[in-house]
Amino acid sequence: MTTANQSFAPDYAVAPGAILEEHLAARGLSQTKFARLCGRSPKLINEIISGKAPIEPATALEFERVLDLEAGIWLGIESDYRLHLARQAEARETAAVAEWKNEFPIREMIKRDCLKEPVSNTEVVTELLSFFGVGSVGAWNEKYAEAAVAYRHSPSFRSNRAALAAWLRLGERYAERLECVDYDRREFMQATERIRRLTRKPVKKALERAQQHCSEAGVVLVLVKPFSGTAVSGAAWWMSPRKAVIQLSMRHKTDDHLWFSFFHEAAHVLLHSKKSTFIDGMNDQADEIETEANEWAGDRLVARREWKRFVKTLPANEGVVRAFAEQQEIAPGIVVGRLQHEGLLPWSHLNHLKARLKWAP
Repeated sequence: MTTANQSFAPDYAVAPGAILEEHLAARGLSQTKFARLCGRSPKLINEIISGKAPIEPATALEFERVLDLEAGIWLGIESDYRLHLARQAEARETAAVAEWKNEFPIREMIKRDCLKEPVSNTEVVTELLSFFGVGSVGAWNEKYAEAAVAYRHSPSFRSNRAALAAWLRLGERYAERLECVDYDRREFMQATERIRRLTRKPVKKALERAQQHCSEAGVVLVLVKPFSGTAVSGAAWWMSPRKAVIQLSMRHKTDDHLWFSFFHEAAHVLLHSKKSTFIDGMNDQADEIETEANEWAGDRLVARREWKRFVKTLPANEGVVRAFAEQQEIAPGIVVGRLQHEGLLPWSHLNHLKARLKWAP
């Protein structure tokens, strides 16, 4: 007959300080008097009782002599208690890590080659940390708790933080592989005017040319398909003082939204700090900056004076919109989108003038 070995691991442990306190009370000893009998300071005895200091072997021998309780028993109680505390800490850490990894769109990230197919929870965490280029979950939280980007965010749908961070990291990895000259503000301003006129061309070709113009001004332009759970249209940040990044999601899959997002992010590169963090709705300053970026983008696409003159001719039909777009050298869908956004045209009208976009399979 075989006997199964079963280990007993209780979910509690008695603190050695509590046992010591009971023994002192039973003997009518104060902490100060006991400390004097042991040849120790009252502070150390108090810290052992409160759990701040452990019972060391030498201290256990002194307790044995004064209290007639073997040193091995004191050390055993101390060991069990510290092991119990370690198990509790490990359980909390494991639960926190499991909760952290569950925030990510793991299957989607595997499908897009961000992660390898893991075989365990530990491997999932390892893969995630490697993807983000950080050594621990704590380091990830420090880096991504407030992503140093200014992004256009849906006011009615808040992005999942982990999915948004994964989208941003993909853009960062793409940008790291792309070379460009040192940033030149004047050159980038001129590039935005050239890109403005590109909006009339087929979007794929226009984006290729736009990426080239940006690169020649020290700005990397990347398009990254958003992950499920994100409601972001674009982001802008600085990889270094000499290299800016504009990242677009093509979220609404129409040319008007895509190009407005580009010029909105271009405004952050041109007008705002390279070091500050701007997140929509985070604070009043961020709201003011987002408004400034919106106004700059709108004015860059169509001069304010020209736009005011145009809207006086409303209501607009297709012919009027096309004629104005031709005059301004921009895509007609941009005019339609702005009219709709300003409430001057129903959302259901003239949408056929917008170019529809889709991600390649």
